[in-house]
Amino acid sequence: PTETAWDVGRKAAEVLVERYTQENGEYPKTLGISVWGTSTMRTGGDDISEALALLGVRPIWDGSSRRVVDFEILPVSVLQRPRVDVTLRISGFFRDSFPNLIDLFHNAVVAVASLDESPSDNPLAAQVKQETDDWLQVGLSQSQAQMRSHYRIFGSKPGAYGAGLQGLIESQNWQDEQDLARAYINWSSYAYSSSSPKGAPEAFEQRLKQMQIVLHNQDNREHDLLDSDDYYQFQGGLTVAVRGLTGKNPQTYFGDNSIPEKPKVRQLKEEIARVYRSRVVNPKWIEGVMRHGYKGAFEMAATVDYLFAYDATANCVADHMYQGVAQGYLFDPDVQEFVQQKNPWALRDMAERLLEANQRGLWQSVAPETLEKLRAIALQAEAVIEGENFGIV
Repeated sequence: PTETAWDVGRKAAEVLVERYTQENGEYPKTLGISVWGTSTMRTGGDDISEALALLGVRPIWDGSSRRVVDFEILPVSVLQRPRVDVTLRISGFFRDSFPNLIDLFHNAVVAVASLDESPSDNPLAAQVKQETDDWLQVGLSQSQAQMRSHYRIFGSKPGAYGAGLQGLIESQNWQDEQDLARAYINWSSYAYSSSSPKGAPEAFEQRLKQMQIVLHNQDNREHDLLDSDDYYQFQGGLTVAVRGLTGKNPQTYFGDNSIPEKPKVRQLKEEIARVYRSRVVNPKWIEGVMRHGYKGAFEMAATVDYLFAYDATANCVADHMYQGVAQGYLFDPDVQEFVQQKNPWALRDMAERLLEANQRGLWQSVAPETLEKLRAIALQAEAVIEGENFGIV
């Protein structure tokens, strides 16, 4: 990472630890963060810097080139808090573009795990020691057991990208959240380290079972977490995987590094509520996308999909938000007419997605007449698509 990115990441780490400690009355021990290649290129490495700072490790830059040549471990007395055991879920693009950062982080993990510190100050070292013993018990060699217990970087297998959830959500091809958890784990359980990547589902599940925090950061305000399926696939996927294995939701946070001097962290629910108010049901935004015809209607339908998918994976959408979307996108006569004329497929998809949210128990407090209206809109859109309204026999 660059020195500027280190500065942002270090501040973001302190803000996060402070927020978690205020809310839970204790320091965090374990955390999972998604790290993307695109944001790493934009920022110079905010996310990896935050992960290193949480571990209590600082990069060392070469005097003239300012390239990272090594790292130093900061003592707990300097950190003034315990270290955090950090797991990275890297994107395929990050894996392809930044093998040097994979090496750097893995070596930092190994170094921190070898420190002689108390378990309360260094939960990573305590966990590695415990797991090495556990793997030895089941017949692994000393070197295999140590390697497996050090794994802290996971991603899709070489050549694969994404997190494996979009197909299931899009096709409605899942029974319950265990299906989503399994799909995410299957897609994400390749371990990356200084040696060649290995499929390591047991090691990945071990990390998930311990995970207290799931964090995702955003470095700009040019888009938001309901603009792309990647946000829910990575953060929601990690959250549903933890819930699938432990039975309870981890703490989900969304980091906002758009003002680098002043990183903020919000609970995921707060960020969803912020985006919902500022964009999703904002009449100015709806008016704006309506100038873009077919694509504008498509953007509205995509927003509904991602809102639903975030709720299915991270349980973070309030009932009133589904009601608000139904009201703003489907029940408003002008907007409904626009979508039906420009993109009847989007109208049908939005109505069906909201009905699915109700069927799956995500949108619970809803009036029967609202559901009736949605069914009628879905049928009406289907009729337009089938061509009945165009006089085609």
